Amino acid sequence: MPHVVIHLSGTPDAKLTRQVVEQVNALTQELLDKKLEVIAATVQYIPSEQWFIGGKTLAELGKSAFHLDISITDETNTKAEKARYLRAVFEAMARLRPDLHEVSYVHLIDARAAAYGYGGRTQEYRHQQAGV
Repeated sequence: MPHVVIHLSGTPDAKLTRQVVEQVNALTQELLDKKLEVIAATVQYIPSEQWFIGGKTLAELGKSAFHLDISITDETNTKAEKARYLRAVFEAMARLRPDLHEVSYVHLIDARAAAYGYGGRTQEYRHQQAGV
């Protein structure tokens, strides 16, 4: 936990992909207190001609954008922690992509512990087994 899905505008770029994942992983550990060994991330690129903001493509706007969904177990982070994470991810992405459009989204998905997990076990099961 957690699972991160990152969409980036443009054409695939291995160096940028690595930098984005490293930044997101570091911020997820630091600000959301998640363990690196269970952070799973996927990255997909969407051509700038197929990404629209305000009815115009990013190609037309001369901008880049991203959308990040991160699934975390509900009630494991405060509103303040999530707000700091959202801000820090946007700032990190803006450093990596100076032409970043402001309309780039971060979505923290609070998933119920009994309905979310990995390795065939729910997070609720892991919580109960930990005796917490």
